[in-house]
Amino acid sequence: MNKELETLIMTASDLPTIPVVATKVMQLIESESATAEELARVVASDPAVAARVLKISNSSFYGCQRQIQTLSHAIMVLGFSTLKSLVVAASVKQVYKPYGLTEKMLWEHSFGAGLAARIIAKSTRVVNEEEAFLGGLFHDIGKIIMNTMDSQQFQTVMQICFNEGVAFTEAEHQVYPYSHSEVGALVIKKWNFPEILMHAVARHHSLEFPENEDPYQIRLACVVGLANMFCHSVGVGVREPEEQELHNSLPATLLKLEQGRIQSLLETFSEAYERDKSFFA
Repeated sequence: MNKELETLIMTASDLPTIPVVATKVMQLIESESATAEELARVVASDPAVAARVLKISNSSFYGCQRQIQTLSHAIMVLGFSTLKSLVVAASVKQVYKPYGLTEKMLWEHSFGAGLAARIIAKSTRVVNEEEAFLGGLFHDIGKIIMNTMDSQQFQTVMQICFNEGVAFTEAEHQVYPYSHSEVGALVIKKWNFPEILMHAVARHHSLEFPENEDPYQIRLACVVGLANMFCHSVGVGVREPEEQELHNSLPATLLKLEQGRIQSLLETFSEAYERDKSFFA
């Protein structure tokens, strides 16, 4: 990890923070003694987050047969683990302000990757669905932070991408001495999210691991990496769809997913995103 960058991120006082309500919800759930009523009270303390949680929980993605009208009902139907993911997602959306075109595309791509990762995890059962969702949601958080730190410098990268037709990772290396994956991992650390998420964010592009790496950590990073590729393939949060041989990609290979399975998962994601994207806007 880049020590100079770590010092910059950890000591920066003007970076976005996760709202208190998300922190409180995570603490309550981890205490293992929380009730649905207690959680509902905490979420309700932030009306904007509460409204967003209810809106997302009514998307067909979560498969509820009847409309969810109260937070307590949402918690009982969806469960504590899913609620945590929804609260984090509803909270982190405010990090994507000011809401211009760049922020809009980054948010769509991030939430799309969260949905894709959850679909892959649910179908393959190789990792926990909610950890996959959060990994996808946060995989590009470094881009938002870089844009926040110096929007002009970040826009230089975006212009290189659009004008020269190169990948973001290639363009950012021309402008920055570090990557968005590194920045994102450090922000996850600063926000006190689990270390497993930090490593998934850090490695979702490179997929480089030490020899003794936990196999679960490798699978989570691969799911997040593949979810990112799904978004690029169908054009979610990017300028236009990109042709990719997904079945030959490193994450698909490491996850042992064959072409037919990949295509089926991609179609499921594309249909789910188009059907439910208005719930996440």
